[in-house]
Amino acid sequence: MSTATFNSSSTVAVDRESTATPTSPVDVGGQRLATQSTSVVQQPGTGRTLWGLDPIQLHNHYWAALGVQVVRQGEPSQIVKHAELFLLIDPRSLVLFKLAPLLDTLNWIQPQELFVRLHDQRERGYRERVITDESGKFLRFKRLYDVTDPRLCRVVLTPEREIAQLWQGSSDPLTGWRRLRKYIHRSERLTLSADGSVYDRADDRDIAYYLHDLLIAWKRPDVTITRATRVDDRVYLDPTTQMERGSKLVGPVWVGAGRSIESSTAVIGPAVLWDEPGARPQTEAIQWLDIEATEPPADPNWREIPPFGRAVKRVFDIVFSLVGIALSIWFYPFIMLAIWLEDGRPFFFAHKRETLNGREFGCVKFRSMRKDAEKIKLELMKLNQADGPQFFMENDPRLTRVGRIIRKYNLDELPQFWNVLVGDMSIVGPRPSPHKENQYCPAWREARLSVRPGITGLWQVRRTRRAGADFQEWIKYDLEYVEKMGWWLDIKIIWQTISQIFRKAARQ
Repeated sequence: MSTATFNSSSTVAVDRESTATPTSPVDVGGQRLATQSTSVVQQPGTGRTLWGLDPIQLHNHYWAALGVQVVRQGEPSQIVKHAELFLLIDPRSLVLFKLAPLLDTLNWIQPQELFVRLHDQRERGYRERVITDESGKFLRFKRLYDVTDPRLCRVVLTPEREIAQLWQGSSDPLTGWRRLRKYIHRSERLTLSADGSVYDRADDRDIAYYLHDLLIAWKRPDVTITRATRVDDRVYLDPTTQMERGSKLVGPVWVGAGRSIESSTAVIGPAVLWDEPGARPQTEAIQWLDIEATEPPADPNWREIPPFGRAVKRVFDIVFSLVGIALSIWFYPFIMLAIWLEDGRPFFFAHKRETLNGREFGCVKFRSMRKDAEKIKLELMKLNQADGPQFFMENDPRLTRVGRIIRKYNLDELPQFWNVLVGDMSIVGPRPSPHKENQYCPAWREARLSVRPGITGLWQVRRTRRAGADFQEWIKYDLEYVEKMGWWLDIKIIWQTISQIFRKAARQ
């Protein structure tokens, strides 16, 4: 039985001075089938297509299946009104990245432009060069590894057609970036970093890597390509493909128009069999109105903490809170006396917040505001300096003189060690928030309520208080903590919190 495999990452060059291209076809059952995962490359100028689409058009169809139209300079096309998002990208690049984690930011913060810095950390394969002497006599093999330095590519996601048209009409990417920054106010822009894969469409090997990765990532090409007919798990054929009895395809495999797979031939994916040149079908336009979602977007990439990890964290919280109470309880009489002398009782204030799984609890603090603070807040809402659901004023008139001092050094939060001790809070975690604030972003809410809120956290030690960015940072750092939470991260945050308090004291 003839077998074509597609899993090798190496290529061999037999020329004295040059290395092989990613394509190394061999005859299998009378068909020219490539034998390597990099064999899916389309050589520039050869006109190879799959289902009538070249690799660039396959890239556009892939993003269209996610409701995203790819927009480049120098490629005039109609900016469709049915696309949910527009991916603004330079003319040379192809990209693959997870869209779901970015959708929450787009849906809830709603920037007009989301600048995404894509970091490509892919490990690439190698190729081997045959070294010969002047007479062509074989000397040795030399293994050459591809460059593994991370690549950086900037793209923009936007729901606005006018912004997409502005980008498309620019003469070059640099002009496009300048236009986007000039015509869109800073408060309507947001920049995030994400892991992804970046490919150079002018590089043969990068095109090969791209097609290889696309086969793995795109499970349903039939969403936007009507000629792609599913016959088995991850196996898609053109309607004109002929498979003889005894042939076998192990996906992911995509087979183009006019191909014939003879008996006793096995094609093992990831593999692409291009259209036969004489049977190339018409290029298929994207039917935006017919696109249907095949599966819901993946949940944000936070980790479920194993029971043992939760138990260790809880034991740490109990021990730390007991130590914290023992060290801080000596301050209680002095703080309570100062509060009583200025504004009388009560000494403590308990605000309703949500903890693990949305259960409400009273988050206890020393009272730092006037007794009528909640009533005054309604009158001050128009002066709110925060960009999200929380209320913040740099010089809040509701604060008492004692309140300003104890807040400055975080002394108002000392009673929260009791919240930690009874299990409502943790030493480190997301900022505790009331039910009303947690409704602003469901994915953020579900992530932060999967753990106990903390006395301190990543947002508290990293926030910048930049105008118009505080709520965005809050979401970013809460999700980052839930995703990366662990023993050493908690220790680092605790150390940074203590350091910040001592720095404040040293400046006085």
